[in-house]
Amino acid sequence: MPINAFSAMTDTSLFGSVLATAAAPASVTLALQDTLVFVAFLVVVIGIALFTNRRKKSTGQDYFLGGRSLPWPMIGLSIVAANISTEQLVGMAGQGAGGVGLAVSNWQRTGSLGIILVAFTLMPRFLRAGIYTMPQFLEQRFSPTARTIMSGYTVVIYVAILLTSVFYSGGLTIRAIFDVPLWLGVSVLAVAATLYTAWGGLRAVATADLFFGAALLGGGAYAFFLGIDAVGGWESFATHNADRLHMFKPADNPDLPWTGVLGGMWIVMIYYAGLNQFIVQRALAAKSLGHAQGGMVFAAMLWLLVPFFIVMPGMISAQLYPAQLGVEAGTVAADEAFPTLIRNLIPEGVRGFMFAAIAGAVISSLASLLKSASTLFTMDIYKQLINKSADERQIVWVGRATVLACVVIGAVLATMLDRLPNFDGVFQFIQQFQGYIWPGTVAAFLGGLIFKRAPAVAGVAALVAGPVAYGILQKTAQVHEMHFLIQTLAAWVISFGVVCVLSLVKPRGEKWILPEEAEIDLKPSKLAMGGAIGVVVAVAVFYVIFW
Repeated sequence: MPINAFSAMTDTSLFGSVLATAAAPASVTLALQDTLVFVAFLVVVIGIALFTNRRKKSTGQDYFLGGRSLPWPMIGLSIVAANISTEQLVGMAGQGAGGVGLAVSNWQRTGSLGIILVAFTLMPRFLRAGIYTMPQFLEQRFSPTARTIMSGYTVVIYVAILLTSVFYSGGLTIRAIFDVPLWLGVSVLAVAATLYTAWGGLRAVATADLFFGAALLGGGAYAFFLGIDAVGGWESFATHNADRLHMFKPADNPDLPWTGVLGGMWIVMIYYAGLNQFIVQRALAAKSLGHAQGGMVFAAMLWLLVPFFIVMPGMISAQLYPAQLGVEAGTVAADEAFPTLIRNLIPEGVRGFMFAAIAGAVISSLASLLKSASTLFTMDIYKQLINKSADERQIVWVGRATVLACVVIGAVLATMLDRLPNFDGVFQFIQQFQGYIWPGTVAAFLGGLIFKRAPAVAGVAALVAGPVAYGILQKTAQVHEMHFLIQTLAAWVISFGVVCVLSLVKPRGEKWILPEEAEIDLKPSKLAMGGAIGVVVAVAVFYVIFW
């Protein structure tokens, strides 16, 4: 999500996080046992993923959707592992240590609500339609042109922006740990991600994510509790960080004003949790609707832990090591917070495991982006525009070739990223581009589902109007001074308005009916609904306590 705006974007992103800047953490000296733990963990996890999925699969459904056989625990952990990478670990902890504080958790809090909303509204429709990709749904609802437009600019964003950014921030992390050149760190990540992404298929990616996701959460929990003990307990922590432990910032706050949280963040979250191939592909691969909903609710539950296991450790780091982070001098090196905590507080052996978990998160995010970009290009561009008669074997091999091509492009761009003119860190780099696709895409999907007589041209118009409107607002930002989330809301209003007008003046002859092409059980999960209610209550309580 879209992290901050980008995890929000991220968030490849983008999800609920604030992305890391270009600055690399200080070099870390690892003990031999840390290095052994680091290497062993990654080798074992990737080896297990490849071994358990060693049987060759020949169909597109096996390769791109894991044979539609993923259970809910695998879906939930895979979503979390794909979402949390160095952008989130470094960026969100850094924002916690800096001026944004706990408010950066709004990305994950709204993300938990957003993915639950999607699980019980959009996901049943997507699975009923039997789709592989989100653009495929736009073709069913509007036209092949709408599908091509969304697929085209999504692949470009994934490869040129998100994949490049994850390679870059991950390469910086490897450089900091082992004191190697950036290009070597990027190369190691490229090889590791390609191995089980290109040849293992989605199920191999999800299998590795089980370990990476658990390691991330376990490591974050360890850092949190160890840190709380180091500062003298919760009361000492809460007193010292009283000004940071609030979820809402003033309307004139340049980083994350409450107007942006309430105004435009919901658009980002609908896209990220429900329309972003990067995340949704896991749920589309579920063995049933119940498992898809259960996995998404499970992910929402795990996201509830992010403020405690990622954001607050950043605050703890600033409290414990103010001199190292520049707090005393008034110039906080925010993105140094999480690495500094690991370097100084985590004991040997465990430190290697923590760094391995971070590296695993990077590889998981890379694998997810590669798999999503490969699926979009192969199914929505190659199969639809280049070779409509391609058989299953050709589809799988084109998918693998696409993964390799994306790796090469993303890795090469990553090594040149900080040499771009006016480059001001990963967050600014992603934010500049990701906002172009949120408003129009959300307007097209929601408009198509709400207005049954919306014509084919409405979907295309929304997909075009969104980037144009947002681009104009970006270019005139110094005039209107609107936060980018407010710009997102304004661009969405324009795009959705276009769909409304076209639905009135040029309606289709008959109401659109959702196609029935489901290949799995579509019975909803009552247990997942109960869990969803629990998540909503937990989010509400969190806001009441930390408003």
